[in-house]
Amino acid sequence: MVRAAFSHVRAWVFDLDNTLYPPEARLFDQIEVRMTAWVMSALGVDAAEADRLRADYWRRYGTTLAGLMAEHGVDPAPYLTDVHEIDLGHLAPDPALAAAIARLPGRRIVYTNGSEPYARRVLAARGLTDCFDAIYGVEHANFLPKPEQAAFEAVFALDGLSPSEGAMFEDDPRNLAAPHAMGMRTVLVGPQAHLHDHIHHHTSDLAGFLSQLT
Repeated sequence: MVRAAFSHVRAWVFDLDNTLYPPEARLFDQIEVRMTAWVMSALGVDAAEADRLRADYWRRYGTTLAGLMAEHGVDPAPYLTDVHEIDLGHLAPDPALAAAIARLPGRRIVYTNGSEPYARRVLAARGLTDCFDAIYGVEHANFLPKPEQAAFEAVFALDGLSPSEGAMFEDDPRNLAAPHAMGMRTVLVGPQAHLHDHIHHHTSDLAGFLSQLT
């Protein structure tokens, strides 16, 4: 029974993008356009090279920002503000998801590779603001991104969260390896994908999955 596998959990950690809203919203399409424009401007390269760097840094460093900081000494604050200035008008509230999260026993947090202000805007658009006890962005991990274990350790230490009592919900399989190694229950959210050894559960219906746990 799924509920039994989560009976020890007292800290529920949710990624934001493509986890707490459906991938069909395609917010990252907007963010990627702004990322490319930012890289073009900051590094003086054309669109093709900016796209190549953006993808390369994401693959090698976990986020484009981490690559820009490592390779070019970029100041993260202006970058984060600029790339997240997107239109959220087509996000709709999800009362079923809000109710399912609110019923979870213990502490409920959001941890994203985006920024906290951006996360708060998305949560407001989804009607999820009141569901969470804390919201952490990449700035709370000293701009070290998931999937780095040190990033998780920094955020969990800040929160006082015990991984052995935690569950992590993510759309990116890479970002579940460290939580699994730290002793968390791991759930991949999104379309069916090849499941790795570090993923305990998979769901394409987060609200439905959570409703089984309470």
